Amino acid sequence: MLTINIICIGKLKESYLRDAQAEYQKRLGAFCKLNIIELNESKLPNDPSDAQIQKGMEIESQAILSKLKGYIVPMCIEGKILSSEDLATKMNEVSLNGTSEISFVIGGSFGLSNEVKQKADFKLSMSKMTFPHQLARIMLLEQVYRGFQINSNGKYHK
Repeated sequence: MLTINIICIGKLKESYLRDAQAEYQKRLGAFCKLNIIELNESKLPNDPSDAQIQKGMEIESQAILSKLKGYIVPMCIEGKILSSEDLATKMNEVSLNGTSEISFVIGGSFGLSNEVKQKADFKLSMSKMTFPHQLARIMLLEQVYRGFQINSNGKYHK
């Protein structure tokens, strides 16, 4: 069974997001082993300098790098935009090539460091639009679930 790791910076603050995450965790249990790894967000002042942002991202980067396993997929704006079907195909290909783990990485509000991005096997973008990283986690969970449904010819994907 494929293991999906969602490595993310910060915790879900709103109950509706935690509820959505719990629902997708339940649904995904039929298809994979799901690990959601929440790492601490760097505390920055309200109006951080570029140096403070870089230092915060460096601290987050070290925590992320220590958790990376398997096929590494950072979520970043410069990544490739895939359709749901293409993501399903990518997940299937990774699994068929003998990799038992996929680690999706969602950075904090300032994104991911270049060091994390350089570890990528594949960089993925959800859109050219910008989303809050907490919402991006739910969107990613939904797309991973949809991908499994597509690959198993389930009725969820229309």
